[in-house]
Amino acid sequence: MRAQRPVPRPGLDRRRFLGALTGLPLLAGGLSGGLAGCSPAEDEAAADDGPIELSVFWWGGNRRAQVTEQALRLYTQQNPRVSFRITWQGLAGYYDRLATQATSGNVPDLFQIDDTLLTEYDRRDILLDLTRYADDDRLELRGLPEQLARYGRVEERTVAVPAAQTNAALVFNRDLLRRLGQPEPRTGMSWKEYARWAARVTRASGNRVAGTMDPSGDYRALWLWLRGQGSELYQGRQLGFSSAELLAWFEFWEVARFDRATPSAALVEQADTGELARQLVVTGHTAASFAWSHQFPELQRLTEDNLGVVAFPGTPAAQWPRASMYWAGFRGTRHPGVVVDVLNFLTTNVAAGRILGVERGLSPSTQVRTYVVDGVTDRAEKRVAALGGELDQLAGPAPAPPPKGHAAVRSLLIDAAESIRGKRAGARTATSRFMARANAALAGG
Repeated sequence: MRAQRPVPRPGLDRRRFLGALTGLPLLAGGLSGGLAGCSPAEDEAAADDGPIELSVFWWGGNRRAQVTEQALRLYTQQNPRVSFRITWQGLAGYYDRLATQATSGNVPDLFQIDDTLLTEYDRRDILLDLTRYADDDRLELRGLPEQLARYGRVEERTVAVPAAQTNAALVFNRDLLRRLGQPEPRTGMSWKEYARWAARVTRASGNRVAGTMDPSGDYRALWLWLRGQGSELYQGRQLGFSSAELLAWFEFWEVARFDRATPSAALVEQADTGELARQLVVTGHTAASFAWSHQFPELQRLTEDNLGVVAFPGTPAAQWPRASMYWAGFRGTRHPGVVVDVLNFLTTNVAAGRILGVERGLSPSTQVRTYVVDGVTDRAEKRVAALGGELDQLAGPAPAPPPKGHAAVRSLLIDAAESIRGKRAGARTATSRFMARANAALAGG
């Protein structure tokens, strides 16, 4: 779905965005009602005295569109010279469209991005370098957890600002477990404990419902499993783990499948698409599935059963304060200072934070988050906030954002896991093939 809302303001010739990086001074009152504010660079001379129109692009559903547009309207109320040309759509096809825009130099002034392509877009010189704004506090990052702010840096340069914080989450069907007389999973249970729990759930259901989604092709699960053993998914621009470690991961889930802890390969492949409506915990095929915590309210809306949420199995110290997605600016924008001010508004303004709520996840600003969480009334959103607060006390250090080639590595991991589940390849063959292809993908980046 896509919504476009042109505004009755003079348009900008987008090809001019490839020219000089010239900004305009901040308008008074830009962050009234917020906790912190900043001005565009004083050394950026005003290009003109007319209105400023920034183009904004993001992915998401109707709810995200509603709250984001409302927040941007509030910014315009406080800064009447600044208006927004808004475009949004679902995640499917979003990056294809953004890539087309990048090729033509027609990138929006402000756009949403995640860590799948953050490093790649930085290396392609598409992202506005925010380092100098962060260094002199014109970009207000002091209110963000240091590890969360660091996750928006590539090679020690700030290139994006977290739009919200999320966590890797295990979502489970509380009503189903109660009907089966089985205990709920808990934060801190080991991967072995979790697999045994899932097998017991399957048996208790008479094999009608599997205990857990099979996450052998889920890079999040592999990454946290590796971190729990002292390894990483990446080291610089290379894989951070050995063939032996990946083989152990695949063999672990082969045993779980033998114990009937997981559903059929066909069902798992449906859920591997990542579409929330296909997640097996809401389709009734498993008692638990893996997701991002900020997706929990939407998952809850997809089922009549009461859901619960805890952290992924393994030590919580393997987790880190993670951006659910980022806001980034276009390197060729004619108004970098205003883009920075909008970034500050979206992340540090209390009124904006209350409007945005937890739709993208918990507010990146810890101070704004307090105000937002205090006003949350939805039960599912309360659980997201509670999990975030719990993991804030237990999480470990943030790794660097994934290198260029991460998207290919994610796809290759799914392919490898599916080939094992479908018995098209043994675990050793799939591991060897993955390592070779993943290293090639990273080397090509």
